[in-house]
Amino acid sequence: MKNIKTAFDILVCKMPNKKKSTQGRKNRAAGARFELKVRSSLEKDGWTIAKWTNNVDLEQRKLIKAKRKFNPFLKVLGMGTGFPDFVCFKKVGKLYEVIGVESKANGWLDKEEKEKCKWLLENKIFSKILIANKAKERGKIEYIDFEEKY
Repeated sequence: MKNIKTAFDILVCKMPNKKKSTQGRKNRAAGARFELKVRSSLEKDGWTIAKWTNNVDLEQRKLIKAKRKFNPFLKVLGMGTGFPDFVCFKKVGKLYEVIGVESKANGWLDKEEKEKCKWLLENKIFSKILIANKAKERGKIEYIDFEEKY
């Protein structure tokens, strides 16, 4: 942020740095590309995937509908605010296995996300939650079970 002083030297305005805005746009686009890659990888493994549109309210300790994000500049309403990112179904014998998948390029969850995962598993919303992250080998995706890592 740059400080700009007015002619009267009374008001100091902070202007956003263009580089940070551009970097944020690139990071958001990279995250969206990684989510698509995770989705296609799971579909190849035989999973049926849907975007998870719910979230966990940790104060009330209940499942709530995720808020939609509105971008006033592009005039679009985004759907990607649920946690975890995907709900996946796979038929195992006569039953279905239902798991949640959170896409994180670096593989780390913050404190709030860890609490949400614990709540979802304790309340048997998902049988397990996988964290998808970029593997050391370029272009590969690694899946880590939340219960094993934390």
